[in-house]
Amino acid sequence: MTLATLAEVLQPAYRDGYAVGGLVCLGWEDMRAYVRAAEAEGLPVILQAGPSCRAHTPLPVLGAMFQSLAESVSVPVVAHLDHGYTMEECRAALDAGFTSLMFDGSRKPLAQNIDETAAIAEMAHGAGISCEGEIGFVGYDAGEESKGTDPEEAAIFARDSGVDAMAVSVGNVHLQRNREGGLDEARLRAIEAVTEIPLVIHGGSGVPVAQRAALAHSSAVCKFNIGTELRMAFGTALRTAVSADPDRFDRVQILSEVEPPIEAAARGVLRAFGPDREAAA
Repeated sequence: MTLATLAEVLQPAYRDGYAVGGLVCLGWEDMRAYVRAAEAEGLPVILQAGPSCRAHTPLPVLGAMFQSLAESVSVPVVAHLDHGYTMEECRAALDAGFTSLMFDGSRKPLAQNIDETAAIAEMAHGAGISCEGEIGFVGYDAGEESKGTDPEEAAIFARDSGVDAMAVSVGNVHLQRNREGGLDEARLRAIEAVTEIPLVIHGGSGVPVAQRAALAHSSAVCKFNIGTELRMAFGTALRTAVSADPDRFDRVQILSEVEPPIEAAARGVLRAFGPDREAAA
């Protein structure tokens, strides 16, 4: 299947009550494991190239990799720019074949965030692709503190920015390795009450799995970004593969043993908030 846009995979999720995984990519091995996991589960997947991924691999190369992987499976695959900070970066991703642009203006005043996000959304829609924005600020574990999304500001942002999906800050934190606390469901419900748009949770690794699944099937949250827990699975699998034979040096052989555990982890992630197949049956 060729690449899909973010709107093409999130609108059915919004309508039918489930969520799609935005899986954070760092290299070929995890990307390939993610699309294989999606194919095995029969579910769409969003491949996300964040700032650290882009620092390692140029956007045109990433676009070609995502395109190749999308053509290798029968399920929808979205090529998503995660946390683009400038118009130039977003335009470069569009030119590289990405089908979804996430512009992060969350550190900026509301009016500026809306104006800049709206310009990105207009550019994306003019090219037939999608745009995600962020209102409120999702902080970082042991780093910048979050600023919770104000429901009234969220309503204005959703109305005026033109985005296809809106990331919110409701207790979620980037790079969190434990699952303590969970999301502020009262704030999330207040945002839902004044908007009609698919919502996105960044920092999904820090959200308890049961809460992720419950919200995927009972709220407007249609996309969970999952990175840290899959990177941890990669690290564990890599250490195991390297330690199995201290004399082994061939990276292809080593990494071939890393992909199956990542694929298994990704399958579990995607399955947990995918469609309720029993109900559908």
